Amino acid sequence: MTAVNGRVAAAERGETRIADRVVAKIAAQAAKEAVGEPPAEGSSPRATVTVHRDTARVRVSLELRYPSDVGRQCGAVRRRVAQRVKTLAGMEVPEVAVQVERLHPAGAGAQGRIR
Repeated sequence: MTAVNGRVAAAERGETRIADRVVAKIAAQAAKEAVGEPPAEGSSPRATVTVHRDTARVRVSLELRYPSDVGRQCGAVRRRVAQRVKTLAGMEVPEVAVQVERLHPAGAGAQGRIR
């Protein structure tokens, strides 16, 4: 052990581990921030992660309004999730897979149905 001013050096004190479920909550919240509130009948984004050391691979499932630019929204989710996980958990995020579970039409009733 190396002591600095009578204390244990920071590198030798131990390690911090962040549970997968915590990283998943960060990712789900970041996805919600990227796309806004879910559609009226939709659910909030959900995320699952696989963490290996200081790297997290993320899968986000979400529901979007229709019509919308799905590609642009998925890109925004990828960027926001990677940035927030890196900032808050200190993990690299080489992969964010976005799965659109459902599209919700903007109008209600027969006029808003997708045919």
